Amino acid sequence: MRRLMIGVFLLIAQAKVYAVAAIEVQALMNDAALLRIGNEQHMLRNGQRSPEGVLLVSADTHRAIIEVDGQRKELKLSQRISGNFAAADTTEVRIDRNAHAQYLTTASINGHLTTVIVDTGANTVALSGAQAAMLGIDYHRGTPTRVSTASGVANAYSVQLDSVAVGGVSVPYVLATVVEGDFPTVTLLGMTFLQRVGMREENGALFLKQKF
Repeated sequence: MRRLMIGVFLLIAQAKVYAVAAIEVQALMNDAALLRIGNEQHMLRNGQRSPEGVLLVSADTHRAIIEVDGQRKELKLSQRISGNFAAADTTEVRIDRNAHAQYLTTASINGHLTTVIVDTGANTVALSGAQAAMLGIDYHRGTPTRVSTASGVANAYSVQLDSVAVGGVSVPYVLATVVEGDFPTVTLLGMTFLQRVGMREENGALFLKQKF
């Protein structure tokens, strides 16, 4: 009887977690989706379940179908819900500061996922030539320029990105600078993106909000 009661308690506790944890679709791909569940990010493929118990039934570039505690819900990129499938009031993304005091997260650039550092001190989105190539950006078609780096002056190109998104916060036609070579080692998400979204900092976390 005691073992049965413990099992019932665990099921109730798990149900409470589902009821309060927010679920947000941060990126969509064929057969996979990047979900933020509470404060955790999970890349799930079709049929995989997160540690919190959220099952990705299916996903494509337009939608994800998730299942929580036997209930299914269709979500698009801009949607954010609670674990009991109640709709969130706004589209807002939370990014926690890491041990190096950086706001490190995953962004979608022209539909491709990459790691970025949110940098309010950078006046533009900045990425290396190597990163641009991996993202399928033909930056040599951009406008040639020169930039100062830690290693000196480097050749660069000004380009326009089709879209930049962090979770459900998406901005079209974002100006960026591609620096020849391997610098910066991580893409900097600068002000050409940030000035077009709502942004606030609170208790060691950065919140980005879609502007309409």
